[in-house]
This record gives sequence, C-alpha cells and structure tokens, in this order.
Amino acid sequence: MKYVFAFLLFLFTSIHSFGQKTPFSIGVIDSVKSIELNETRILNIYLPVGYSADSAQTYNVIYLLDGSADEDFIHVSGVVQFCNFSWINLLPPSIVVGISNVNRKRDFTFPAKDTVLPEIIRAYNVDFSSAGGSDKFMSFIETELQPYIDKNYKTNSNKMLIGQSLGGLLATEILYKKPLLFNQYMIISPSLWWDYESLLNYNASVLNSSFTQNLELYIAVGNEGKVMVRDAKKLYKQLKKSKASNLSVEFKFLGNKNHATIMHQAILNGFEAFNQLKTIQ
Repeated sequence: MKYVFAFLLFLFTSIHSFGQKTPFSIGVIDSVKSIELNETRILNIYLPVGYSADSAQTYNVIYLLDGSADEDFIHVSGVVQFCNFSWINLLPPSIVVGISNVNRKRDFTFPAKDTVLPEIIRAYNVDFSSAGGSDKFMSFIETELQPYIDKNYKTNSNKMLIGQSLGGLLATEILYKKPLLFNQYMIISPSLWWDYESLLNYNASVLNSSFTQNLELYIAVGNEGKVMVRDAKKLYKQLKKSKASNLSVEFKFLGNKNHATIMHQAILNGFEAFNQLKTIQ
C-alpha cells in the first residue's frame, strides 16, 4: 500500500510541476571589458552538473570560438554534457567558455598580402575588408580572457581550444605563434587557404626539438573541396613530422560530412581521441 501511496504522491507532484513555468539554464551569460579590442565581449559559460563556487573541485576549461548562443555554443555544450555522462565518460566535467563573435573575419584572420580569395570562397561574395586583426584577438585571449576566467571560475590548468573554419585558422595560428596558451587543440576544417597558405610556412616553435611542452592535437576535415582537404592533411603531416618530443597528433577525414555538418562528429571524435591518449599514458 505504501508503494501505491508513494507512486500517487510522485504522480501528483509531477503533474503539478508540469504546470509551473520556470527558467531553464545551462550556465551563465558573462562579459569581459577588453582594452585590447576596445569593446565588451559576451561570454556564454556552460557549467557542469554539480558546479559550485564554494567547492574545492576545479575543472578543465574548453574555450570555444564562434561561441555565440546562435552559433556553436548550445550544441557544443550539449556534446560536452553527453560526454560527461558516467556511462559515456569520454571527458572530465568541464567548463565551456563560448566567446561570442563581434567580427569573426577581423578577429580570426591575420593580415594578408591581398584580398584575392579562392574560387570556392568568392562564390559566396564574402566581404573580408575588415580582416587582419588576429594579433589583438590573441592578446585578448592571453592577457584578458584567460585571467578573467581563472579568477572568476573554478578552473585547473587544463585548457582546450576548439575552432572550425576561420576559427580553425585562428586555432592553428595560436598553436604556431602562442602554443602555450592551451594544452589541447581541436582544429576542424581550418581555412588554411588564407593568405596563400602562408601559415603553413611559418617557423613554429612546436615544429622544433627545443619545444618540450606536452600538447594534444586533433585535426579533422570533411568532404569540403580539394583545397580544404589538402591543407588539413598538410598541417597534420607537418605536425606529425615535428621534432618536438611531446606532441600527440591525431587526424580524421570524415568523408561523409561537409563544411556545414562536420562539427558534432568531429568534436565527439576529438574527445574520444584525447580520452584514448589519457588511457595510453
């Protein structure tokens, strides 16, 4: 009888709760005033289940480029939550910092010799007149964003960067020019065609034997045209041949995905690759 009563009580409270409208939240909307960029940047923050500012527990941080609410933040946070489930267990509980865009073509590109674009890009009639500001954006990440997140959230030293397309170009530039900003890089469909692929000719410290930092790198590309596939493979081969002793590099060609559909599968595969590296170590 007591079980019947308990069931009826549960049913009543459940029905009652269905009639109540309460906000649904997966984190917080924050912001940081940037001197480097001379603007305020909106941050969408996913907080893992059980997160508490009063707890002694600290968390990995995943920095997501194209992190606006109407871009990649919500669905990438969903993949992170899925990978946190105990029966999946591909990823430790992690904070996601989605960096909302103001002008991604400005922030994600370095100055180019000219504005000549590959035919596949010209077809979309994209305006790149504001391009070339990645140096300031990288300084923003290094001197303003990361210190702000470390000060205001329960972080540890593990920092991952995820970037796709122009975001993948920026992630590669950070890897080559400021590699110590992150210890895990997920580079998806990088637009390395920018400036005649000049970034692939950069004398990056991660390619030299003097580089000793542990880095985990994952590169993915889909069926996205000859140039995109060629350049992603070239990046992988370049890193695989690196003389640095502590680079772990994984590559995945997702032939059944295109530029618009690759994100979810690539990120899930990337989490699996990083988890496998932890298992091996």
